[in-house]
Amino acid sequence: MAKTTITSSSTAEYFAKNLQQVGFSSPTKAVLTTLKEAVDNALDACEEEDILPSILIEIRKVGTGGSKNTDLIEVIVEDNGPGLDPEMLPKVFGEYLASSKFGRGRCTRGQQGIGISAATTWAQLTNASGVLVTSKTSKMRKAQRAQIDVDIKGNKGLMKNKEMIDWDKKHGTRVEFRIDGRIQLNGDGGLLTYIEGTTLVNPHLELTYKLLDSDAVKIPRVSDSVPEIPAATLPHPHTMKLGEFITHAGIYGKITLSKFLKTGFSRVSDANIKEFVNNKLPKGLLEKSLTQIGEGDFKKIYQAIQATDLQSPSTRSVLTVGEEALSKSIMRLGDIDFFSVVARKPTICDFKPVVIEVALARFQTRGSEDSQVQLLRFANRVPLQFDKGACAITKAIESVNWRSYGLQQPKNSLPLGPYVFAVSMVSPFIKFKNASKETIDASDELVEEIRLALMRAGQKLSRHINREKKADDLERKIQHIEQFGPILVEKLAQLAHASDTRKKKAEAGLEKILGRDSKAAEKDLSEADSRLKALKEKMRARGIIGEIDENGDEHAEEDGETHV
Repeated sequence: MAKTTITSSSTAEYFAKNLQQVGFSSPTKAVLTTLKEAVDNALDACEEEDILPSILIEIRKVGTGGSKNTDLIEVIVEDNGPGLDPEMLPKVFGEYLASSKFGRGRCTRGQQGIGISAATTWAQLTNASGVLVTSKTSKMRKAQRAQIDVDIKGNKGLMKNKEMIDWDKKHGTRVEFRIDGRIQLNGDGGLLTYIEGTTLVNPHLELTYKLLDSDAVKIPRVSDSVPEIPAATLPHPHTMKLGEFITHAGIYGKITLSKFLKTGFSRVSDANIKEFVNNKLPKGLLEKSLTQIGEGDFKKIYQAIQATDLQSPSTRSVLTVGEEALSKSIMRLGDIDFFSVVARKPTICDFKPVVIEVALARFQTRGSEDSQVQLLRFANRVPLQFDKGACAITKAIESVNWRSYGLQQPKNSLPLGPYVFAVSMVSPFIKFKNASKETIDASDELVEEIRLALMRAGQKLSRHINREKKADDLERKIQHIEQFGPILVEKLAQLAHASDTRKKKAEAGLEKILGRDSKAAEKDLSEADSRLKALKEKMRARGIIGEIDENGDEHAEEDGETHV
């Protein structure tokens, strides 16, 4: 047998060779992913310190790219976050799997410490230099500016060209990437679509962006409340595979198995441990150190846990955008004449706490009756823009019969019309299909939960469409009466030599035949419009305008969901 040399590689070296796995599979995706990772970091940093985020985005072409059919693109993201101490810059921007949020089970955008380091690596591979970072904390008199590169062999960040500079910000961070890429503004993978989605699910965000040669656009915040990120939650033992269970145990070192089960997982009590023993967990293992337990015993422990019924995880660890904030934020999408917001109560899907929020809106100046609805998908308030067909959110929308709610819908497809469907999933443990976090894995339980939220929003949409149909029908009847009534009665009266009294009776009878219940319908419609106007004034006073059904009723809580 020939001698074979086995070599090992660092995490950075692996991702440098496989950047397509984390969102850098094409020049177009590279620009969007770089922007997304920088904005995610900025938003998470602001929320951690209870700061209302103000973010500046600039993206422009500055030359010809080194690769074929690419441009040299500059991506700049500046925030008013807490800033970073100089010694943290190489770790954050140049080291893989270096994150304060890794494995903490919180509803934050970033989790693994891969994204922004991958963006630095892409810049380094395509333009021979990493990221230029300017950072200042409230304790610093001047800002630190430096170039951060990735030591690919050693998985370490390298700081170059350090200097202290004056910066008029009290605190914040500015990152500047120069990368090979191509700019796409619209469509599922477009920069404007990403910006639109980000502002929708972050109503507390003030965003200014300048793309290419266009003028700067400022989107003001519509909420002055910074979302309160719930405390971290421990994983539920029923969500883990055997290998994950053993790896999780390795984090806790020399503590006893009994203590590990109670402190390393949620919803495991002393009573549960007794049940584990009843389900064939060897009792002698409970006081053994984790370092003394072999793989065979870990398998027995794992099987005993899986055979025991445990309480579902707590739902207090999930974060919601909130129906009031989402209602305000959706008005920033454009000219909208109708919208409905549904926020489901937090629930458990696949032993993980989850909350689903849905917003449906109809544009006045965008889309057409024959085009597919615009779909905006979100996971932990981050837009998902690729691999739409495999996502749990898309599968849930396609499974709903939207024709029963008044929309056109081809078989096994998204509905048609000038609408936007925005669906947000928030959970401390979202299962993505790939490392680039582009699509949510579609379990039956999760798809059904999303379906329930969509159908509630669809009922509101159906009421609105029905009301419009009633109004159109009334208008058509009145037009018939106005157009043909006087002519017909006049001619008949002439032929019959009828008196004025008979002529008036004929006009009334014809109006009744043609209009039937038009007078009653007109009265109902007038009363509904009056109630609608009064409720809109009331809601404006509260700072929101929502969807009101055809009876003029404002919806608060119903069947565990909230509607505005």
